[in-house]
Amino acid sequence: MKAIRIVRPGEPDVLELTDLEDPVPGPGQVRVEVHGTALNRADLLQRRGAYPAPPGAPADIPGLEFSGVVEDVGEGVDESAVGAWVMGLVGGGGYAEMLVTQASHIVPMPRGLKFIECAAVPEAFCTAYDALITQGGLRAGQTVLIHAAGSGVGTAAIQVARAFGAAKVFGTASAAKLETLEERGLALDVPIDYRRKSFRDVIRSETDGRGVDLILDLVGASYWTDNLASLRTRGRIVLVGLVGGTMAQLNLGVLLRRRLHVIGTVMRSRDSNEKDELAERARAHLLPRFESGELQPVVDRVFDLEEAAEAHAYMEDNQNAGKVVLRVRG
Repeated sequence: MKAIRIVRPGEPDVLELTDLEDPVPGPGQVRVEVHGTALNRADLLQRRGAYPAPPGAPADIPGLEFSGVVEDVGEGVDESAVGAWVMGLVGGGGYAEMLVTQASHIVPMPRGLKFIECAAVPEAFCTAYDALITQGGLRAGQTVLIHAAGSGVGTAAIQVARAFGAAKVFGTASAAKLETLEERGLALDVPIDYRRKSFRDVIRSETDGRGVDLILDLVGASYWTDNLASLRTRGRIVLVGLVGGTMAQLNLGVLLRRRLHVIGTVMRSRDSNEKDELAERARAHLLPRFESGELQPVVDRVFDLEEAAEAHAYMEDNQNAGKVVLRVRG
């Protein structure tokens, strides 16, 4: 099979198209013929040597999600799975023509969607659902602030929040990305151009000083103080990303007085049982909404597998509004 390998830590040019042996499925596993995968910030960090793959995942092949066809099965897996069109999350190895994963971690592709579209689904929508609903406890009628609303997770979170009954969705992004969101039918109830306005001030004004019920934060330290000021009493913040830094000062008295909840979450390092539960929730709560059209993948741009370095450079420039997808097979 062909795969993209990280030959050494560095800039995008360290990504190299290589011929490797096809992986062999072990007990409880399936081998998937990959048709599409998508970029995530973790891939960029791994390429730079800052985010090593978890145990059991390929150490030098990035890629945390895929869409494709089950091509072979390991011991204990029903052979009727062969030929199924599936998608899913992996700890690595997505930038390749073949991968192996646990059979319990795969999710059927929604009827009516193509492989390229489904490559943009697993990481963004599972992260958004898990952060907003499972971890954040978003309930119908509540308000939510989504940072980096034009990102892959951000565009998914807008849809998930609305699908599960959010009363009002605030979001931060650049002016260009806010315009793109509107063009794609993902306009926020309250769009906030973070380069021109203080989201803290906008939220306090729009909520008569109360704040929002829930914040989905993909930025981190640089937003920390204003995040706390933007939450209502007993509000929750779910921290998913750290592109804005990892170190922030915290006034613990604010947490105590206002009974705030701070939740940190990550996908990649979860154990197999947690990934089983996540796949089951995706089958039960996301798949039907994709098939009904309530949820839609948001693909910003598609590159071919051999263009992985170009795709990384594009994403590092923060040009994308939605997911950047790699086409592995035509």
